[in-house]
Amino acid sequence: MAGNFTHINDSFVCENCDKNVPAASSGCRNHCPHCLTSKHVDIKPGDRQNTCLGLLRATGYELDSKKGIVLLFTCEKCAAKTRNKANQDDPLCPDNYDAILALTKTWMP
Repeated sequence: MAGNFTHINDSFVCENCDKNVPAASSGCRNHCPHCLTSKHVDIKPGDRQNTCLGLLRATGYELDSKKGIVLLFTCEKCAAKTRNKANQDDPLCPDNYDAILALTKTWMP
């Protein structure tokens, strides 16, 4: 554990699209690479202490000079906002780039 981050990189079944999601080849996977949905389980990254358990929907993205594409999420249950780096470079199961680009439509006038 480094600072306020607990490294958890487990495979899971997406609660939104029911697809099997493998662990990331590097780093941590916290969202489905197919539909870009996550689950609101953490207060601090990796702690699994949040009791909300709502689905976090990707609502947009921003470009970060160091991290690349950062996905922006909103919880359907409590409306909390979170962010997580996209994982487009994973050789086993990269994030769906078309789904990321489709998020552009959600915030454009």
